Amino acid sequence: MPFFLPETRSASGGVPRSASICVAAALLCCAAVLPASAAPAPHKVGLGKVLTSSDGQEIYGFDIDQNGNDGVLATAGSVETFNQDTGKITKTFATKNTAKNSYSADGIFSGDVGLVTHYITPKGQFAARRVYDVMNPVTANKFTGTWTPPVKDIQVELVAENQATSNSVVFAIELKKQDVPDLIVSDVAANTFSKVIHLDPNLFSLGNGPQLGQYAAANQAVIAESPDDGEVGGAAPVNYLFDLTTGKSTQFNGYNNGPYGAGDVNGLATDPNTGMTATDTELNAQVEFYDMASQSAITAVQLPCTSDTAQLDSGSTIAIDPVNKLFLVNEPVNACTNSGSAIVVYDESGNYVETIDGFQFAGNVIIFPAPILNPSKRIGWVFGGPNGSVSQLQQFFY
Repeated sequence: MPFFLPETRSASGGVPRSASICVAAALLCCAAVLPASAAPAPHKVGLGKVLTSSDGQEIYGFDIDQNGNDGVLATAGSVETFNQDTGKITKTFATKNTAKNSYSADGIFSGDVGLVTHYITPKGQFAARRVYDVMNPVTANKFTGTWTPPVKDIQVELVAENQATSNSVVFAIELKKQDVPDLIVSDVAANTFSKVIHLDPNLFSLGNGPQLGQYAAANQAVIAESPDDGEVGGAAPVNYLFDLTTGKSTQFNGYNNGPYGAGDVNGLATDPNTGMTATDTELNAQVEFYDMASQSAITAVQLPCTSDTAQLDSGSTIAIDPVNKLFLVNEPVNACTNSGSAIVVYDESGNYVETIDGFQFAGNVIIFPAPILNPSKRIGWVFGGPNGSVSQLQQFFY
């Protein structure tokens, strides 16, 4: 579920007109000398359709199939499938006895397999028990089975973005053991589990803000976090790699730039094929790039129109497009326009590509779902409609 912060205001900023003229001139020169084959393929950039949940309630998680046209979302009172191209709701189900049943969508896995957390609150009780319902495939428009992890009474907190391989990684906490964290390696469609990695709660508590990715080609999970709860002037973020067969880990420090340091890691995405990883950090409005194959730092860059003390303009969650080798960074407060929200796009070397603006992320949310992408179509969906409504999703093109 998303967490909300009070509305914030950012400092104004912009690109000097003289710099824009120089850049434009340079691009014209390049266009004159490069062969036509070297020009990038044109693509549409900007906002598209708006989707509103059929019951008008707040959306708790959503995802789309990267190899199809379908998507899934959940509200407290229903599970809904939708067409990712048109933004139309296809089917609404799981609507009975909403006083006892509520839902959140965890994600779509390889083969268009959806996972939904089903909260069931017994009559007269406050605490809900959790059942993990499966949609195999999402286009079945119904629950087709359950996912039954070997660790009992868990809450799924993070799912590594990966629809390319059957083995997926989930970060969960054990509710009856004071939120002890685990990595669960599973083929969700087959309801099988190849590894459970019990994590040190002193290192990987939710207070340290762990973020999760999957380097599938190396059979590794990636976690980045702040080791001291994002303390001002504190320690550098730490990047961890976990072998998903043995459970063994290695680690190296991340960038800790700026007079106040990096603070919390707000988002992370990993290319499952190359291991290239992007993070963004809370206190300095920077985006950091790492090569997990060599466990080395590549570069750290400022978000456009920000300084390394611009905490309120920092990025939040990040998405990976492994086809076009792009990272998309959610920016809840657009520092360049001093209004609304934006998505800033970088390539895997940390080079700025483009900014998509005009968004109004719900309530200036800092921790909420990353942009959800279909790389082959270069379309995505993000949480929050034109007025920042929590019952809406916004389509975009990049």
